[in-house]
Amino acid sequence: MKLVEVFKHKTVFSIEVFPPKTEKGSLKLHQALSELKGIEPDFISVTLGAGGSTNRGGTVGVASEIQNHFDVPAVAHVPGLYRTKADVDELLDELEGQGITNILALRGDQIEGLKPVGDFKYASDLVAYINQRGGFEIAGACYPETHQEAANSVNDIRNLKVKVDAGVDHLITQAFFDNQCFYEFREKTDLAGINVPIEAGIMPCLNKKQVLNMAKMAGIPVSQKHLAMMEHYDGNVEATRDAGIAYAIDQIVDLVAQGVDGIHLYTMNNGDTAQRIWKATRSLFAASVR
Repeated sequence: MKLVEVFKHKTVFSIEVFPPKTEKGSLKLHQALSELKGIEPDFISVTLGAGGSTNRGGTVGVASEIQNHFDVPAVAHVPGLYRTKADVDELLDELEGQGITNILALRGDQIEGLKPVGDFKYASDLVAYINQRGGFEIAGACYPETHQEAANSVNDIRNLKVKVDAGVDHLITQAFFDNQCFYEFREKTDLAGINVPIEAGIMPCLNKKQVLNMAKMAGIPVSQKHLAMMEHYDGNVEATRDAGIAYAIDQIVDLVAQGVDGIHLYTMNNGDTAQRIWKATRSLFAASVR
């Protein structure tokens, strides 16, 4: 069954991981994947070029392991800003060779001092190119609190509509900490005629520094409730971790009750965190089967 069909039958639960750069990281990821198999997510996405990196790294290998060893559908990230059409074709050929036909098409982060290739100026250009090639189900990214480079939210929604019309099958949001922002964003997409499933991206932040760094890098406002929680438990590692997980669970409970199409959990390769969140919310997803 295609992923876009899964959204028609249930509230989707998916997870993101990233390829490790060290042997220690590889062991951590493999342990996390073993733990995530028990959760049985609807798919696991694998990043490529996070933070501006253009190195393909182990993305194809990790995605293949997820899909062919753990028997969970894999979604591979494909950023286009620093790739030629030939580069994209080569990557897509590799993915197809491993039986991976689900991708997340992205513009990708700008790298200071490095000029973009020019074949894919926007994510919509990449989506249109892959859609014309055929053979892939395409997910796209969206930003409930507006993309940092957009002039305003109206312009951002207009650009999102162009991307969806180019061939996006479903959307995954950037992480956010205020559910009200997501609900307002969903209303705007409805008004714009964007009619594909939208998964809400949730990142459990386990310490104050992580919250503030993420807010700075991605331009995500931190709610007063979240900041007060992090400040109150700052310095107590266990309490801060538990509070961060509890906050993410609270977000998910509210979102599922409000009819969200799916939850995409940014795990940072932490299988234990994902397990704790899943155990606390799995009955909600079971009750949402349509």
